[in-house]
Amino acid sequence: MIELPASKKPIDVKWIFKLKLRPNGEVTKHKARLVARGFMQKAGMDYFEVYAPVIRLETVRLIVAIACGRNWPMHHLDVKSIFLNGPLDEEVYVTQTPGFKIKGKKNMVYRLHKALYGLKQAQRA
Repeated sequence: MIELPASKKPIDVKWIFKLKLRPNGEVTKHKARLVARGFMQKAGMDYFEVYAPVIRLETVRLIVAIACGRNWPMHHLDVKSIFLNGPLDEEVYVTQTPGFKIKGKKNMVYRLHKALYGLKQAQRA
């Protein structure tokens, strides 16, 4: 936690709660995710570049066809926490999380070193 620099504006965060259910409706897990309210960010001040990964289905089919034709090994990879491990290039500050505000330090903010869900630059990081 640090004091907010005069030239920066903090981004609000919120908790997203979700229940994971079995097919019969029984609760399996309670999940919580901290999300930045990235729609409050301003281009040129809070972030400089964004990236939207887009792939065409025709490209995937072509790569799979070439790999099968040449007997290349193929692997499938599913990354669950991809947005949480990317380092940030910009200085991003977020407010204290709702429900966990420290008494006597209400004006303090957190500086992020890693990407957080909801940030405009999270895909790029």
